[in-house]
Amino acid sequence: MSTLLRRLFAVRTVDAIVKDLQAGPQLNRVLGVGALTAVGLGSTIGTGIFILTGTVAAEHAGPALTLSLLIAAIGSAFAAICYAEFAAMIPVSGSAYTYAYATLGEAVAWIIGWNLSLEYMMSASAVAVGWSEYVVNILGDWGITFPQVLTNAPFGKGPSGHLAATGAIINLPAVLIILGMGWILYVGVRESSRANTIMVIIKVAVILIFIFAGISFIDTANWQPYIPPNNGTFGHFGWSGVLQGAGIIFFSYIGFDAASTTAREARNPQRDLPLGIMATLVISSALYIGMALVMTGMVPYPQLGAAAPVAVALDAHQELSWLGSLVKLGAIAGMTSVILMSLLGQPRILLAMADDGLVPPAMRKVHPKYRTPHVATVVTVVGAAFFAGLFPLNVLGELISIGILLAFTVVCIGVLVLRYTKPDAPRPFRVPFAPVTCVLGALICGGMTYFLPADTWWRLVIWSLLGFSVYGFYGYRHSRLRAEGR
Repeated sequence: MSTLLRRLFAVRTVDAIVKDLQAGPQLNRVLGVGALTAVGLGSTIGTGIFILTGTVAAEHAGPALTLSLLIAAIGSAFAAICYAEFAAMIPVSGSAYTYAYATLGEAVAWIIGWNLSLEYMMSASAVAVGWSEYVVNILGDWGITFPQVLTNAPFGKGPSGHLAATGAIINLPAVLIILGMGWILYVGVRESSRANTIMVIIKVAVILIFIFAGISFIDTANWQPYIPPNNGTFGHFGWSGVLQGAGIIFFSYIGFDAASTTAREARNPQRDLPLGIMATLVISSALYIGMALVMTGMVPYPQLGAAAPVAVALDAHQELSWLGSLVKLGAIAGMTSVILMSLLGQPRILLAMADDGLVPPAMRKVHPKYRTPHVATVVTVVGAAFFAGLFPLNVLGELISIGILLAFTVVCIGVLVLRYTKPDAPRPFRVPFAPVTCVLGALICGGMTYFLPADTWWRLVIWSLLGFSVYGFYGYRHSRLRAEGR
């Protein structure tokens, strides 16, 4: 038993990881600070701000949506600082998976990598579902309609929290946008970065226009009561609602993780990655809270539980009708970039896991012409298209939040562990007040998982059990660390 435990919790040293990075297949190093920040914002600003903010306000937090966003931002800030130290110290594409491998051992790294796979794939799927709703909505405004059986998920969340059939066949627009973004990623990261940067500029501009145009239409009466009283159900308003809302909306802050997965394509990862990670969090937090203040001030919060809450706020004020189509187009551009960046991150995590022998070696293949991990990209795109076509946003969003919260918790703990096990290792960026920062980050991120719906935990348990089965039958037997006798 002791031998098995040593094998399960064996770590890969930082020196070994960096050495393998230099000897392994090389990707194009074309991303600077601006591009890395754009990658982060491209993966961050999307469905969270254009759809989930309305859901959280209407069903969980009311006007205290801003407080839920702030709590999530604080937890994200602690995690982002920890990510920045790791990203500068170990500039590889595996993100939290690699950081866990270097500090907490192979078994922990596996389950984090497995859940990151869930998070990235589901993130692309969830945003594609939101994208589909906005596209169908704006086409309807132009007199173009599609059969509902082809624009909705065939499975939905019933009153008891279990999945139930809806009568639809497939969410076809969601599938098509994932396939389109997958093709862009297949042909090159430079092309993906350029497309993402253009879409980031568009959506940030639209958000700023909405904030400044909507300020004068705020009715402070819509902010009363700021925290609506709990209706007798845990998580529905009151403080439990604010905290559950923070756990759900946490999905909106995961973009800096995507930036860390592009370390092998960064020109100067030790310097540029920490800057890109922190810039992503600061900019997205300011935009989120500003937009939430305006949106909840323009209309009563119960009205925001629609597929397009920003459009609801605008439709309530005829003077702003000219902004409706512009905001919808901005939302579509914003969600398109999130899909692109979510699909960008997952193949690079699979690449890192394949380098370690935990998933089949085909995942580490790099296209001879495009220099992209093309096999892992195809696998990711097919998986994301499957989930986007079959499941609704509320199911996908909750699974994403719990997966990333656990990953962030492990990263915060990992920095602390490495400070004690490798105190003299070079650190181009250091977490300030590390013990306090790391512990607070782990407590906040880990604590928010408690407030997520119970059925979300059950789905995570099922996914994790499936992951451990894969590890037992393949990863444990093919581990490079074990093959090298370490």
